Amino acid sequence: SGLSWEPRSRAVEQVHLRCTEGSLEWMYPARALRVVLEPNLASAQHTTVCIKPARDFQGASIYVERAGQLYLVVSEAEGARPHHVSCFSAHTPQRVALFLQASPQRDISRRTASFQYELLSDQSAAGPDFKKMALAEAMCRPCDNVELLIAICSSDFVVKGSIRNVFHDSENHMSQVDVSVQKVFRQKNQIFQQEEGSREWQGPIRTLLQCKVKKGGGDFLFTGNEHFGEAWLGCAPRFKDFMLVYQAARERGANPCEF
Repeated sequence: SGLSWEPRSRAVEQVHLRCTEGSLEWMYPARALRVVLEPNLASAQHTTVCIKPARDFQGASIYVERAGQLYLVVSEAEGARPHHVSCFSAHTPQRVALFLQASPQRDISRRTASFQYELLSDQSAAGPDFKKMALAEAMCRPCDNVELLIAICSSDFVVKGSIRNVFHDSENHMSQVDVSVQKVFRQKNQIFQQEEGSREWQGPIRTLLQCKVKKGGGDFLFTGNEHFGEAWLGCAPRFKDFMLVYQAARERGANPCEF
């Protein structure tokens, strides 16, 4: 909180964040805050940084520090834009510095500058917006057998279910697939939940609009990863086709993990 600082101090508060993803909340922003993203994973080469400001982002602007210069990433006016994610390349993979500059204000009304961040190592994610960040998951093509077997081991979520509905958002270049879930094999966070009335499991999965997802019958195995609390579609074969691939791999001893 900016209220905890000495009123006459001109020092810039330093914050070091050691995780590859997380969030920061700066209440009553005052003066400036320097946030260093410095993950503990020494071997990871994070080539892209993505930032998603909260809907009620107020009181500051976010800059990225490069070679002693500051470049605007998120202005205070952009904070209320839904689904807006800013991505930029990390020139030094092990250490990225963000600079939060508090906006001038006459009173001491409560404002909060909060945002989520993710450090990504996939080079295909580099780009100015969230669409390109999602390309690592939504390739708009069926996965081959090897990719599918790896997906069930490494994805943030793996669920068996059917498609309830598909909604297209042309403005944000995204589609949302509402899934009726029969079984949750794994999920990182609670995206897929039981409805209170019916006790039926369900949840939304996002993908790119250009993938032209349509509602289809039958059971699928949905896999993918999470970004900023949202599920993004990866491999999604029909469940019966997946089981044939998995059983054949298991008989050869070629399955990378037990399913």
